[in-house]
Amino acid sequence: MAAAPTTRPRRMTHDQDQFRTPQAFTSWALSLYASRKPPLLGTVRLGEELEEKVKEKFKDNLGAYRYVAGSAGSNSTHRANRAAFDKWKIVPRMLVDATHRKIETTLFGTKYPSPVILAPIGVQGILHADAELATARGAAKVGVPYTMSTASSRSIELVAKASGMGPRWYQMYWPRDNRIVLSLLGRAREQRFKVLLVTLDTMLLGFRPHDIDTVYLPFIHGVGAQVGFSDPAFMEINKAQVTEEYPPFPYDPARDDKLFFSGDEEMKRKVHLSSEWMKQINSGVFRTWEELKFLRDNWEGPLVLKGIQRVEDAEMAYQAGMDGIVVSNHGGRQVDGALSSLAALEEIMKSPVVKGAQAEGKFTVLFDSGIRTGSDIIKAMALGAQAVLLGRPYAYGLALAGEDGVEAVIRSLLCDLEATLGLAGYTSLEQVQGKGDKIISREV
Repeated sequence: MAAAPTTRPRRMTHDQDQFRTPQAFTSWALSLYASRKPPLLGTVRLGEELEEKVKEKFKDNLGAYRYVAGSAGSNSTHRANRAAFDKWKIVPRMLVDATHRKIETTLFGTKYPSPVILAPIGVQGILHADAELATARGAAKVGVPYTMSTASSRSIELVAKASGMGPRWYQMYWPRDNRIVLSLLGRAREQRFKVLLVTLDTMLLGFRPHDIDTVYLPFIHGVGAQVGFSDPAFMEINKAQVTEEYPPFPYDPARDDKLFFSGDEEMKRKVHLSSEWMKQINSGVFRTWEELKFLRDNWEGPLVLKGIQRVEDAEMAYQAGMDGIVVSNHGGRQVDGALSSLAALEEIMKSPVVKGAQAEGKFTVLFDSGIRTGSDIIKAMALGAQAVLLGRPYAYGLALAGEDGVEAVIRSLLCDLEATLGLAGYTSLEQVQGKGDKIISREV
């Protein structure tokens, strides 16, 4: 269902040094003009247009589309995330030599070719046969960090292998059992995942009518539980053998239900283990600030809290010894009627504690929820973010064209960013980051 198109444009390849040459990303657009071949996914508008293409492709499997596209409740938080960007306008400056530009970004002591990080998205096995492996490979081609989700449909080891020399981060849904926590951290460390993101806003699943109305939850049948199934600590606790097996594509809940209710032993085993895994990572047990010490004591690399929306929480994260935060409302998937992520960023960056720690290089502020264009990135960075996480658009690229689709979405976004940066009158993101009303204006 998700096989890549047979006709493809000539592929551009870049090594890490080429990523850092002037106009490395705008040259992508020029190469398309020169080749007379459009990009793989056509004109990639990373919002509604790309989403509509996925909806059409998955018209016979709308559960998968809705799982990715849907949000909590009435979808009001998701809408607010996008509307917030429209309230801010870039004010370009003229007669500035922006001939040579760079969009390099340094995070936690590592220089990356751009400020874009792929956000953690689980259960990618419902979108494409190659699932997270395709995403990891696509991200690696562009030098963009891929953040692997604990809810992945492939193991930590398989994703690391697919990523190769590409930068990779690991996102953890915090298990109840510390033996499993230690096992996951050890596996991530061994597979050279550099940064640990701990998601705080999903101790239980949000109220998502689009999934509830269709009783669509792939985890029930073991899709998205592969990190657990391949984890020695979890499987030992449940008296089962570690496995790197992964589910068939496409995911068909009716087929799996039929197997389960007919007494199929293998499906019954998967359902049981999946239930136990969900009790670990979406347990309904809410963690506290005091418990962060255990993570800090057992993870030597950068430790980042994802899901921060309040000023007080951002300040407490710094005071608790965290290396950074992701200002995020989970793309609107957890709390309906919540503050937009961009508005939360604006408020958080008014904090002298946060701004001071950031200025001293002691605290990193990342942004997530709503990024669709290059101008969105500039606005978020002007308000204080040091980098942004891209979510649904790359998942749509995966659904439409696998690895090449992920790569196409990233290149389109970075091309947009680099061109817009220059046309706005700037040569680097350092000239934009944290400059606020010198870069953008709130339209009333």
